[in-house]
Amino acid sequence: MARPAYHILNGPNLNLLGRREPELYGHTSFEAYWPRLQARFPEADLHYFQSNGEGALIDKLHEWGFSSHGLVLNAGAYTHTSLALADAIAAIASPVVEVHLSNVFARETFRRHSYLSAHCAGLIAGMGLKGYELALRYLMDEPD
Repeated sequence: MARPAYHILNGPNLNLLGRREPELYGHTSFEAYWPRLQARFPEADLHYFQSNGEGALIDKLHEWGFSSHGLVLNAGAYTHTSLALADAIAAIASPVVEVHLSNVFARETFRRHSYLSAHCAGLIAGMGLKGYELALRYLMDEPD
């Protein structure tokens, strides 16, 4: 029997985790965290994609959004600017959980607004890399 597939998408500048503002985002890169996350969910078929380009993220949402058991999206700054990403989330069938490493509500005012949240199953912010695990646990507990 095939394991259920879950997908993680990271947006702009998240390729710099561990080096970019470590006091805010931590000292661990996503690539270093990825094997640990996979080990926590051996029952799932996990996939990961990162892009600094909005169109590439939309393309992955379209590709994965009708077959995935759930998606975890950290859209970075596109969260606050992208109607196109919001429309892509609204158009797909798979549930999406929005994740932010930092507590966006304790930062600059513009970060408190998300175009994506209205189309997502939930939002996790301020839990660092642990937010990805929490999002996956939520998606795995949700009925199909």
